[in-house]
Amino acid sequence: MFNWAKQQLANVAGTQEPIYGPSAIQSVAEEAKETPYTELVRDDLKWRAMESTCVETQSFYLMSDDGVIGLAQVIYSNVAGMRTTCQFNSKVFSRDASKPHLWCSTPLNNFEFSEDKTACYADDCALELSKDGNEYTIKSMNDERSVVNLKITRTAPGFVVGKTGTTKYGTDLKNPWGTIRHAFWPRCAAEGTITTPDGPVDFKGKAMYSFALQGMKPHHAAAKWNFANFQGPNYSAIMMEFTTPASYGTTLVNVGGIVKADKLITAGAGHKATHTKVKNDAVNEWPEPSAVKFEWKGTEKDAKPISAVIENDLGERTDRVDVMAEVPGFVKTIVAAAAGTKPYIYQYAPKVTLNLKVGDEKIAEEGQLFMEATFISE
Repeated sequence: MFNWAKQQLANVAGTQEPIYGPSAIQSVAEEAKETPYTELVRDDLKWRAMESTCVETQSFYLMSDDGVIGLAQVIYSNVAGMRTTCQFNSKVFSRDASKPHLWCSTPLNNFEFSEDKTACYADDCALELSKDGNEYTIKSMNDERSVVNLKITRTAPGFVVGKTGTTKYGTDLKNPWGTIRHAFWPRCAAEGTITTPDGPVDFKGKAMYSFALQGMKPHHAAAKWNFANFQGPNYSAIMMEFTTPASYGTTLVNVGGIVKADKLITAGAGHKATHTKVKNDAVNEWPEPSAVKFEWKGTEKDAKPISAVIENDLGERTDRVDVMAEVPGFVKTIVAAAAGTKPYIYQYAPKVTLNLKVGDEKIAEEGQLFMEATFISE
């Protein structure tokens, strides 16, 4: 009971959590031992709209046929059940080093969910899932610098790792006080535009969709993250990894999957992301990666072993995002009282080779990687 009370204080006040240890977290990898992954159906894509502290995001990562990388994202947040806020974010990465990236983050007014919670609406903004559960439309005129009109169509099965995709936090895991859940469409077709001050950017090409729920304060859930999104002519490979703070035993959770064309060939837990070279960032003293190795492992449905590797220098970073300076105000509210919290996101977009082995068959495919390394707390 005392631990629970301390946790509730931390939820409301943002104070540092006590050390509960690894027994207070149940990784989704436990589910994956029996069920490596579960293919998504339409009901899995409903917003949860929790009444307790949470951050819920639907994110669409865009890679145009012309080589432009972009992002469209809706964020719903609740701070301790006392205040909800919603935000629409969009980003178009500049290919000209002399020009800044276009980043727009706009609070949404009169936000509401559809009755079945598969869509959300606000003034000058709509995100809708089609009745067959295979297509999203994203429209926003909230910021005249970034007028969004996109359609994202799933071209391969989506998945959660395990049965539910959920990692649970708490000293009574049958009644967890926190959760993290991820659901993915790893390979999609994109069409439409983001109209910028320089004109419309055509995003006809590929996309990846991530639906994330952090059912607790983000800095309590994870101290750092790695995210990889590889899109090639025939294959897609994605990975999401986070490491908990010491409060939960510095536990590593890694989920991901690999797609070939319209087939999900493997998905599950237990992959690996390694920063093989790092350099100290003088701005904030985080160990910025300069080279990485992403490793996937699993089995195909016919029990063939599958492994894949991307190992590459990252080159110059695409962007470094000071989260406290650039993200919506609600994140500042959530983390303001947390000592030692200084969240930064490092973003990279190198061309890389995915080296894949399916049984005895070896495949190498060149493609585009979008990678993020996020540091939140020590």
